Amino acid sequence: MIKAAIFDMDGVIIDSEPMHRQAYSDMFDEVGIAVSNELYESFTGQSTINICKRLCDHFNLSQTPESLVAIKRKHYKRFFESHSDLTLIDGVLDLIKDYHSNGLTLVLASSAAMTSINQIFERFDLNQYFVAKLSGGDLKASKPHPEIFIKAAEASGFKNEECFVIEDSTNGIKAANAANIFCVGFDSFHSKNQDYSKADIVIKEFKDIAFDKISGLIHPN
Repeated sequence: MIKAAIFDMDGVIIDSEPMHRQAYSDMFDEVGIAVSNELYESFTGQSTINICKRLCDHFNLSQTPESLVAIKRKHYKRFFESHSDLTLIDGVLDLIKDYHSNGLTLVLASSAAMTSINQIFERFDLNQYFVAKLSGGDLKASKPHPEIFIKAAEASGFKNEECFVIEDSTNGIKAANAANIFCVGFDSFHSKNQDYSKADIVIKEFKDIAFDKISGLIHPN
């Protein structure tokens, strides 16, 4: 029986990719590097510190990964505060409320920094629905490593097989698979060049995994 839903944030709850892309682009300009689209897209689902470690290695930078993180967060914060028209992804708030009202335990497992998670949760008043929030930046390993989802299941209080993950990225789906947790791949128009072939099911709209449907999808009769 399904008892807990584990949500990714970027690309699932909010389309923050434009903010992250702009913040990274401004950081790339500030440190003087040219990052290809292919390299950038390979970062999807990974924590900022791990991305910055990869950049330092790839470009042999003299700056530390931590200094790159600080620059990126500076630009992200400015962008976030200047865009009052930021909205949640269509249908996700209804899904969150549907799950919560039907007794599912909700956990947030995101590669974003906790400061970014809290900004989103406070702006859209989401804390009331979730029992825990995990940030990839606070863990030893980043997606596609399964650590974040293993700990998210632990935070829910239920077994892995009683949980499912909603993810939109290749790295996130790989992490859910490695944690042996059922994975719903969310293939929205916001997603770009991600591989959903390893997801247990793939959806394009959240109504397809409403509470009255999800148990049948995960444990078909």
